[in-house]
Amino acid sequence: MRIKDSELILNPDGSVYHLHLKPEHISNDIIFVGDQDRVEEITQHFDTIEFSIQKREFKTQTGTYNGKRITVISTGIGPDNIDIVLNELDALVNIDLESRQPKEELSQLNIVRIGTSGSLHSDIPVDSILMSTHAIDLNGMLHFYQIEHICHPEMEEAFIEHTNWHTHKSRPVIIKNNKTLEKRFDSDAIFKGVTATAGGFYGPQGRVLRLPLKDSNMNSKIDSFIHKDLRITNLEMETSVIYGLSKLLGHKALSLNAIIANRADGTFSKTPKDVIQLLIKYALDRI
Repeated sequence: MRIKDSELILNPDGSVYHLHLKPEHISNDIIFVGDQDRVEEITQHFDTIEFSIQKREFKTQTGTYNGKRITVISTGIGPDNIDIVLNELDALVNIDLESRQPKEELSQLNIVRIGTSGSLHSDIPVDSILMSTHAIDLNGMLHFYQIEHICHPEMEEAFIEHTNWHTHKSRPVIIKNNKTLEKRFDSDAIFKGVTATAGGFYGPQGRVLRLPLKDSNMNSKIDSFIHKDLRITNLEMETSVIYGLSKLLGHKALSLNAIIANRADGTFSKTPKDVIQLLIKYALDRI
């Protein structure tokens, strides 16, 4: 069935609406970053850059690194932006934009997030790298899709009971990473854990400025949650939606985090740019 113009919006030049990209502009191997300025921190290592464009916070560059074609895209901050980026990227490879029909043969993207995050435990120090084996969605974005077949109800129920999760909040959803990508990027040099994805930076992550929190003990409950040797190691705002939408759309996804803060001991990296560069090189050499 033809997808309506109102549902898949294209620009006058035929590119997808927000990203301003056409199918030929992207590689099958894609790196996500939040900050648009970080795109060139990655592509400065490229041998060549063939394409570059920016619309709003969505900046894209495609080029080659050691002969491999790679696309780097800035998503901006938050689960709502990930919803835009992943759906439009999937449209580029799996929908015929002229006929507005889904393709019979679907393509699979490899998506690697390079982000910054804060550790919740003192044994995961600043200036380290963490791989998200799972993500726990605390923001509710994924509930707008049919997600029952990608969830992990047993662990979700354990988390709800442990935290006394308020019934007015969206039910937490737990999603695994792609194990093929995990094996490719794994090493003794990195930590692993469950990443919690919040819908905001302040209250949703337990920060208090002038507004009181619904549950002032939520962060300590999150920190102390353990299920079958799995614990929540860090908080950020994108990974669960990347994992969830990638699984639903048939793509592979992995999230790598440069730990620049440790909320357990109140420390912040003195040289955050150094650990970010370390992570960039780590990811480029394995993608």
